[in-house]
Amino acid sequence: MRSEHRSHRRGASPAPSFNCSHCRGLIAGDAPGTRHRNHCPTCLWSRHVDDSPGDRAANCGSSMEPLAISVRGDGEWLLIHRCTGCKELHLNRTAGDDNVLLLMRLAVKPLAQPPFPLELLQI
Repeated sequence: MRSEHRSHRRGASPAPSFNCSHCRGLIAGDAPGTRHRNHCPTCLWSRHVDDSPGDRAANCGSSMEPLAISVRGDGEWLLIHRCTGCKELHLNRTAGDDNVLLLMRLAVKPLAQPPFPLELLQI
C-alpha cells in the first residue's frame, strides 16, 4: 500500500498555493498530515470548492466557517465547517500546521458556552 501511495505522489504535481478568503494569508498547497489542503492553517476557515475531498467540483465557492471539532475513534481530529453560502456542513481533516490555539478554542467551546444555563447543573 505504501508503494502505491509513493508512486501516486511521485508523478503528482505540487498543489498550488492560494490566498485565504477570510484572513487573506498566503497558504501553501501542501499540508502536513493530509493529501488535500482544504483550509487555512492560520484562521481555520475554508472555501466551498469540493463535493468530495480534493475533487474541486463544488460550484458554490463561498467561505466555510470553522464551527467545531469532531474526534474519530482512532483519535484523529476533524474540523466541522459550515458554508456561509449554501449552509452545507463538511468534515475536514486537521493538518499538522494548523493553529493549535484555535483548534483548542473550538474543542472547548461547548464547555465555555454551554447551550443551557450553568445554574441547571446545581444539585
